[in-house]
Amino acid sequence: MKIATWNINGIKARIDNLLQWLEAASPDIACLQEIKSVDESFPREPIEALGYHVETHGQKGFNGVALLSKVRPDEVNRGLPGDATDEQARFIEGVFSVPSGVLRVCSLYLPNGNPADDPVKYPYKLAWMERLKRFAEERLALEEPLILAGDYNVIPQPHDCFDPSVWAQDALFLPETRAAFRRLTNLGLTDAVRATTDAVKLYSFWDYQAGAWQKNNGIRIDHLLTSPEATDRLISTEIDRQVRSWEKPSDHVPVIGHFAF
Repeated sequence: MKIATWNINGIKARIDNLLQWLEAASPDIACLQEIKSVDESFPREPIEALGYHVETHGQKGFNGVALLSKVRPDEVNRGLPGDATDEQARFIEGVFSVPSGVLRVCSLYLPNGNPADDPVKYPYKLAWMERLKRFAEERLALEEPLILAGDYNVIPQPHDCFDPSVWAQDALFLPETRAAFRRLTNLGLTDAVRATTDAVKLYSFWDYQAGAWQKNNGIRIDHLLTSPEATDRLISTEIDRQVRSWEKPSDHVPVIGHFAF
């Protein structure tokens, strides 16, 4: 199976790019973030025409996540547990029947947290990461294949950005952020990309400003974290960077994992 994550940065602005990519890449499951659309306005018809089932958890103008799958999920859960007051649409989980049994795939859009000295935004990011950790603990206890796919807004290591000094004070790279990410992976989750390559200058995001794409001034913030049961079936990963060169691109590109499910 081919399972991908992509921060689309506005589904209505990128629908043509998404359709082109779905036809070319043909993922079995695609996790989207920042769809920036309410559920009722999501352009599902052309996606369904390509043979995909569509599940969304959206909100107007901001955030929003989606699961596109060739197989209809048996169960869908919307919203990250742990805070009933959190109205931001950043998490959706699908449970799928696969030949080997059950597969859980989550599409998540972790808060950015900037500016890091903001009294609300950065604490919200860290609190969200703690909630994600608790969720992961519960799901890992099931001992099922689990893939937490999405835009984590976390640069895990210095070699995951073009210049660590540029990001030193950024919420994506602060020591507290990276420590929270390590607490998550230390539960037994694997960074699928880093499990399959130690290449440098391997990025999934390039800012629209200052010629970042042309200079390859990127960062790696889109991740597939896999449970031991999913890691056992991991074959390879790829970052579909050529999508960034398309007309009207997202500032992120798809990250893809190939699994023997």
